[in-house]
Amino acid sequence: MRKSSDQRMLWLGLGLLAGLTLAWLWPHEPAFATNSDRDQDFAIFTVPVGNQAAGIADPIDAVFILDFQTGQMRGAVLNRQARKFATYYLIDLTREFQLQPGAKAKYAVATGSGQLTNQGGAAFASGVIYVAELTTGKCAAYTFPWQDGVRPAGVISPVRIDFFSWKQAKE
Repeated sequence: MRKSSDQRMLWLGLGLLAGLTLAWLWPHEPAFATNSDRDQDFAIFTVPVGNQAAGIADPIDAVFILDFQTGQMRGAVLNRQARKFATYYLIDLTREFQLQPGAKAKYAVATGSGQLTNQGGAAFASGVIYVAELTTGKCAAYTFPWQDGVRPAGVISPVRIDFFSWKQAKE
């Protein structure tokens, strides 16, 4: 009877050791999430700006606020060393979507991972902002230049990547 109990313990120990070894050797993939919240007048959301390439994770987020009343989207990124907002962004979405003055725009916003290639010496955020507008039936993708520790002068406009129509524009 003792031999059977010893064999069970041996197999349990070997199984536990094999499972721990496999978990330790298996490639680790971190989980990332963006945050968002909205009210009837505005939405606030985060966009990853830190690099996530070649197995190196350097996460930091930008925070953006989309004012539904004015159509302005403003954002900022914290400077890690100064512990203050250091880079600021502003874009007028009413112009971007070519809305008529006084039009009642309806926006929806989402973010995602982009890892877009740098262009013209500008390093872009790793995330992308997607903005859809109901009356025009268009969706636009935006990125923005960002570099850790660099404090550019003034306010920067996010860069439109592309538009696509997802429905017919309302008359």
